[in-house]
Amino acid sequence: MKFAERMSRLGTETAFEVLARAKALEKQGKDVVHLEIGEPDFDTPDHIVDAGIRALREGFTHYGPSPGLPELREAIADEVERTRGIPVSPDEVVVTPGGKPIIFFTILALVNEGDEVIYPDPGFPIYQSMIEYVGAKAVPVQLKEELEFSLDPAELASKITDKTSLVIINSPQNPTGGMLSKDDLAAIAAATAERNIPILSDEIYSRVLYEGEHQSLIGLPGLKERTILLDGFSKTFAMTGWRLGYGVMPKETAAKIARLQTNSNSCTASFVQRAGIAALRGPQGPVEAMVAEFKQRRDRIVDGLRGLGLTCCRPNGAFYVFPNITSLGKSASEIQTMLLEDAGVAALPGTSFGPYGEGFLRFSYAASLETIDTALERFGKLIDKIKNG
Repeated sequence: MKFAERMSRLGTETAFEVLARAKALEKQGKDVVHLEIGEPDFDTPDHIVDAGIRALREGFTHYGPSPGLPELREAIADEVERTRGIPVSPDEVVVTPGGKPIIFFTILALVNEGDEVIYPDPGFPIYQSMIEYVGAKAVPVQLKEELEFSLDPAELASKITDKTSLVIINSPQNPTGGMLSKDDLAAIAAATAERNIPILSDEIYSRVLYEGEHQSLIGLPGLKERTILLDGFSKTFAMTGWRLGYGVMPKETAAKIARLQTNSNSCTASFVQRAGIAALRGPQGPVEAMVAEFKQRRDRIVDGLRGLGLTCCRPNGAFYVFPNITSLGKSASEIQTMLLEDAGVAALPGTSFGPYGEGFLRFSYAASLETIDTALERFGKLIDKIKNG
């Protein structure tokens, strides 16, 4: 077949490629410690699973409205109003099968060929992939270790041109765990105000926090009218396989995004949405327990990496660390390959998240303390081998 030219511009997520390589090595008998995939290693809480099963038995197996079931959209509107401090109506909510469609649909709806889109680098690779897929120019803003990987609003402002049609931010951030402060968000709001530039605020890790409070751009005065908030259930409720996310946006934008959903997925599975209602309305204890466990793991892996002689920021959110490995004298890709093939530790090179990720690795600490300790021990032996020639 002859493929459309735009397919050559479509990227991917390296995590799944590394997972496939790790699984292949395991089939050959190699013991591999998995710290590459960004998903909670916890099971979905029982009351959510029970709600999904009950919905199946009650007949929630048919098409639903493209924007989502009214009762789930109402629950999401209530949740966003509670957590972001702004009034939200259900018709400002679009429910999607996972969070990625909000990225995809927003870029399709707002970005023309030849436009420019500003996004964080290192950052979630789907941002750049989708920007380039639609024929726009991807304009990265470097996230710097000395700023604890918080986006510099002044640098973002310097990237804005007459062609800028969208800005993407992410906090807490993948892959670094960096977070934006309220002052950062206010500065970003001011930088984009003159041209009235829309902002996609990816807050999928909004409840995986260890210190401080989550700050949301949509809650700032005047920002709700030009912000698309992305959030979902995968990370917070350990529901990655359920595929349930959502966007909150102005009504007119929501209507456009819902139409894109009609033309692609039709709708999100109804029984999954019923489980989502249970997640939001039900007990939050499992979420709190999971985050408390992640905090223990964060401290263990950060302290361990520093003990190996590496510099490593202590993230305030998400479940990733992004240690600096430049002292090892090899590229991120080389170290990642050696870690996997020689030491049996699956991680991701920082360059999986953009060119500015060179010199770093990403480890997901969505794994047991025992697993983390094993990975640190193996990484330490590899570092000794590299330094001793």
